[in-house]
Amino acid sequence: MRDFLNSRSKALKPSGIRKYFDIVEHMPDAISLGVGEPDFVTPWEVRSAGIRSLQRGFTQYTGNRGLQELRTLIARYLKERFSVEYSPEHVIVTVGASEGIDLALRAVCDIGDEILIPDPAYVSYAPIVELCGGTPVSVRCSAENGFIFTPEALEEAVSPRTKAVIFAYPNNPTGGIMTKEQLEAVIPFVEKHDLLVISDEIYAELTYGGRHTSVAALPGMKERTVLLGGFSKAFAMTGWRVGFTCAPPEIDAAMLKIHQYTILCAPRVSQHAAASALSGGFEDGFSSVEKMRSEYDKRRRFLVKAMNDLGLTCFE
Repeated sequence: MRDFLNSRSKALKPSGIRKYFDIVEHMPDAISLGVGEPDFVTPWEVRSAGIRSLQRGFTQYTGNRGLQELRTLIARYLKERFSVEYSPEHVIVTVGASEGIDLALRAVCDIGDEILIPDPAYVSYAPIVELCGGTPVSVRCSAENGFIFTPEALEEAVSPRTKAVIFAYPNNPTGGIMTKEQLEAVIPFVEKHDLLVISDEIYAELTYGGRHTSVAALPGMKERTVLLGGFSKAFAMTGWRVGFTCAPPEIDAAMLKIHQYTILCAPRVSQHAAASALSGGFEDGFSSVEKMRSEYDKRRRFLVKAMNDLGLTCFE
């Protein structure tokens, strides 16, 4: 029998960190700090909305873009929380922010294109670039500069083949964040080389000591940015698999076509639950998000002190 696998799937390496999770799963005394998943349960009001949607028989497909109600709430959320204004007609509800990463790269990455990626970074970026026929190029980020992009590091990595750069801030796994001033410092680089920004902002709500700044909110950047977000981290909804994308019209249209043919729509029950998370958040000032962030900050400060007391160097 002939070999039916294509060259890209053969070249794709299994995720090392996922293999590690499988091993740790069978070690009852191990405490895994490796997976980006809240240990909180989805708020009851959000779970109730999902239950009610099933009880009312809302089990059909939605439109490809997702529920109008949810997209309207997402647009309001981005405007009020992060000062980025999008029309609901340019929002795509996705199966987690992970699908958004895939859609964005498949829409823009041609064979031979280079995509700049922070290093360290989320495990999926480079493999998706490779599946699209592109070449991931690491931009080394160190503790000395807070694990963020600098103009100098970006200039070292760019080439005439570079098409886009993935911004992943707040960053998984380092926790690095880029302030408004730090983002402004690298925008001239993006404009000079006429690059697209793919901004993965799934951790936007989990910052300490200051609010997250979206790169799409800065002057001239919305037109060259694909913004990715979701509900997994801020609302403890990892298993619901619901995220969203916002992009310039021509890129948004291309992403929607790919989404139509591969996914069709995000799960309807999850969309109703996500709508409840946002509508409830607007009513109570996103109190569940604030409580979760406060608890994470308490744990963070405890562990930083404990590690420093042990003589370990701990990036804060």
